[in-house]
Amino acid sequence: MREILGRRLQRLRNRLKSLRPAPGQSGDQALLDAALTCATAWQWPVLPGVGRSGADSTRCACPDPDCVVPGAHPFDPGLLAATTDPRMVAWWWTNRPTAPVLLATGGPAPCAVSLPAAAAARAVVRLDAQGMRLGPIVATPTRWSLLVAPYSLERLGELLYAKDQVPSALRFHGEGGYLLLPPSPASGGGQVRWEREPADAGGLWLPEIEAVVDALVEASSGASGGGSRLAY
Repeated sequence: MREILGRRLQRLRNRLKSLRPAPGQSGDQALLDAALTCATAWQWPVLPGVGRSGADSTRCACPDPDCVVPGAHPFDPGLLAATTDPRMVAWWWTNRPTAPVLLATGGPAPCAVSLPAAAAARAVVRLDAQGMRLGPIVATPTRWSLLVAPYSLERLGELLYAKDQVPSALRFHGEGGYLLLPPSPASGGGQVRWEREPADAGGLWLPEIEAVVDALVEASSGASGGGSRLAY
């Protein structure tokens, strides 16, 4: 199956060569390749982020002058347009070659738990030492996101309700949410990257949300002074 998808992906790339921006125009092959890989190889629904505008490309292209995640959110198309159709994905990034790649989380797609970058790096080292199996990890300069198997909002609510306390630094990207994927530009500067790349040998594996949250809460407890290892 992976060989078939790989051949289809290569044929699509070949067809797109004639549609590439002319020399001197902006374009990013890496973003198109990443979006096509997500959509075809992993069957993750993706869509282009709104991107940035202005002479210095620091302003979000959406109408909100005070946007808190400039360039790194859905706008047009909206989140419901996310798809695994390679023709649609190719059309989007052929017309908007510098658009960030967004994963629509939830449903059949992966979800994620994110936390501040420094705290995440410490937590991952601790979890690796404990022998816990983690899935792909998306990293920006400020936050890391641990991808997990799809979960419902009801399931997440029951999980959090059962906890005495959960670090406030944790964020949950579940049903109806989205996640910025590599190699997109990060909203606060820098670039999104894979801290731990997806490994699809034998099928792309993702941990369950309960295991990840339990491990992160445990990693956060008992910090000196009663603090949290997951704090900023």
